[in-house]
Amino acid sequence: MLTRISKLSMTNKIFLYKAILKPIWSYGLQLWECAKLSTVNLIQRFQSKTLRAIADAPWYVSNLTLHNDLKIPFVKNKILRMAERYKNRTVNHDNELIEELYTNGPVTRRLNRTWPQDIIKQ
Repeated sequence: MLTRISKLSMTNKIFLYKAILKPIWSYGLQLWECAKLSTVNLIQRFQSKTLRAIADAPWYVSNLTLHNDLKIPFVKNKILRMAERYKNRTVNHDNELIEELYTNGPVTRRLNRTWPQDIIKQ
């Protein structure tokens, strides 16, 4: 239904993408900021290929142009926006333990891993 030869209009194809495919990869997006860059790039490639098929765009159209024209943000931008919303909700939370997740200073960590609050500081 989303292929180049589909008879659906561009608006309907984008609607199908947002209604069916996007919720699958964006589930739990607040936690995706801890994911490796290669994993995020894999989802980004899927999104770009799908949008290219929806728009029937030739190979020389850049992904930036494609995303801007279809008004669909890049995966990394969506992750950052959702992480910021998650942080704002936890900082202003009624429960003190949840509120302290982001308000405490730097934590000494045994493993060198990325935590959700690290990506917002970048």
